[in-house]
Amino acid sequence: MPFQEAEYIWLDGKFVKWSEAKVPILTHGLHYGTGVFEGLRAYPSDHNLLVFRLEDHIRRLMNSAKIYYMNVQHSTKELVNAVIETLKINKIKTSAYIRPIIFVGYGGIGLNWTGFPIQSAIAAFSYGKYFDKPELKVGVSSWRRISDQSTPPQAKATGNYINSVLAKLDALRNGYDDAILLDQRGFVSEGTGENIFMVKDGKMYTPSAASSILEGITRDSVMQLSKDLEVEVVERDISRTELYTADEVLFTGTAAEVIAIVEIDRRTIGNGSMGKTTKRVRDAYLKAVVGEDKHHKDWATPIY
Repeated sequence: MPFQEAEYIWLDGKFVKWSEAKVPILTHGLHYGTGVFEGLRAYPSDHNLLVFRLEDHIRRLMNSAKIYYMNVQHSTKELVNAVIETLKINKIKTSAYIRPIIFVGYGGIGLNWTGFPIQSAIAAFSYGKYFDKPELKVGVSSWRRISDQSTPPQAKATGNYINSVLAKLDALRNGYDDAILLDQRGFVSEGTGENIFMVKDGKMYTPSAASSILEGITRDSVMQLSKDLEVEVVERDISRTELYTADEVLFTGTAAEVIAIVEIDRRTIGNGSMGKTTKRVRDAYLKAVVGEDKHHKDWATPIY
């Protein structure tokens, strides 16, 4: 989705002009996918801007870096503050997307990056909807989700997403809005950048970490909000064919938020429109991100 560039980017502890935030062509992360990142959202509310689950995102970023042996030169607290200051210096007061990234910098060529610099950057910019449709038609991809036996799915690593790119491009070229990937065992894993939930007979079901998912922060939020709504959520393996006969299916993710899936592999899901459980969860989520949920006010960090 196109976006409007901001004025400044935070790079290795300093603010630089957007056009001047550059790295060498032989930066290791560019060639080998040796980077980890996060995606966060900020929402306007009551003359302020609220970042959703800021500390949780930065903690996951640091855990991703740890998995890949990256010794980050900044603390969690420093990166949290850097996100806040990046939004402030750019005077962003509308809906925004924030992209922190930690990556192996330039130090030579080859897989062994020992001794290379570990760099950090944060970009923030005004941002609207990830999907331009309120309800999605998706297909199950022929590409399988990466496995923990080869590349850790729990690390939100840049290199992991080439898997998602293949699935996404194939889906679009086949007339779908997005794709669902199966894990190496053939069970449902997740979307190209979203976690997935299935609703059947009033209960919600979602794949567990054993299905090679990234344990999403929006996923966790939805699970907690569903509990508040007295909707039971069960983590278990889900087969592809179960999705076809589900009452409702939905994606969750920072960019996607909470969005209904109304068709899978040319099969209509439920009555072909957003179901009542999806709507209840979506409404609760949209209240939480703007600080209107009294049980989860700590999820929203004010910027101004």
